[in-house]
Amino acid sequence: MVTERPVLRLATRGSPLALWQAERVAALLESVGVSTVLVVVDTVGDQRTDVPLDRLGGQGVFVKEVQAAVARGDADVAVHSAKDLPAAPELAAPGLVLAAFPERVDARDVLVGGELDQLPTGATIATGSARRRVQLANYRPDLTFAGLRGNLATRLAAAGTGSVVAVVVAKAAIDRLEWTPPDGVVAEVLPPTVMLPQVGQGALAVECRADDHRTRAVLAMVDDPEVAPLVTAERAFLAELGGGCTLPVGANAAWVTGSGTVGDGAAEITVTGMLASSDGVVVLRHTGTGVDPEELGRTVARFLLDDAGGRDLGEWTRSEAPANRPGAPVVAT
Repeated sequence: MVTERPVLRLATRGSPLALWQAERVAALLESVGVSTVLVVVDTVGDQRTDVPLDRLGGQGVFVKEVQAAVARGDADVAVHSAKDLPAAPELAAPGLVLAAFPERVDARDVLVGGELDQLPTGATIATGSARRRVQLANYRPDLTFAGLRGNLATRLAAAGTGSVVAVVVAKAAIDRLEWTPPDGVVAEVLPPTVMLPQVGQGALAVECRADDHRTRAVLAMVDDPEVAPLVTAERAFLAELGGGCTLPVGANAAWVTGSGTVGDGAAEITVTGMLASSDGVVVLRHTGTGVDPEELGRTVARFLLDDAGGRDLGEWTRSEAPANRPGAPVVAT
């Protein structure tokens, strides 16, 4: 416990989910004797809901302004969805450090509007995520896709509207905001074998200034030792692909049951990573197991790049999206 009761200013986006996450971090800090106030920051990603995320700049579009508030001293801590944070070192915010991963909930995605195997031929799925599009296109080559932006309520409301049959959202988001399907609306949790989640999905991440040692010590008290290694492994996977990678990727890490006690240096982690062509025709997957999160994540990425043919997939042009095409999908493992 801290002997004084400092007040930390938590910078956050203003969306309902972001505010929930910031208030959750605030509650965790309160539990160790630290008072907080929220500093709400407007981001380009929130302002420009009419523009696809990949055209806004992709990685970091929801975090840059929040990070800037901490860097210039308007706040002490930045609270993020871990999935929004770039992993490549060259894309990190100068002067800031990831100080804690306080919590993680279910990382899987949910299809709202029907069961994947029961959707009619040619059904339109709305999603703003290339990662989701390519995996769905690989599993169901007949599906068509429409772009989708906005807060969670806006995206959920799109299911069954116009030509859109279903939408895909993160289970963490609907769980945290306590959304339940209305009568007659089917919501199917997609298994990782069909839909690998985004790196860091479901996890919270907090940053502070690297030279703010007092805040770093406080945030260390709310770091979850079971969460941090898993998110670290996934982020290492993404970092190894490089900040210039524009192909759809996903990853999921988990503890291997019975391999040892978390924190003893012997407990094993399994990481499954995915790298895909922009149209979903080729989806490469590989699973690795190890005890060093950083090295494991990087090893899985290198296998996909060097051994599974990932380097031959080519660059993804930002305007591309999966299209209907003949022929059976190809999956490499």
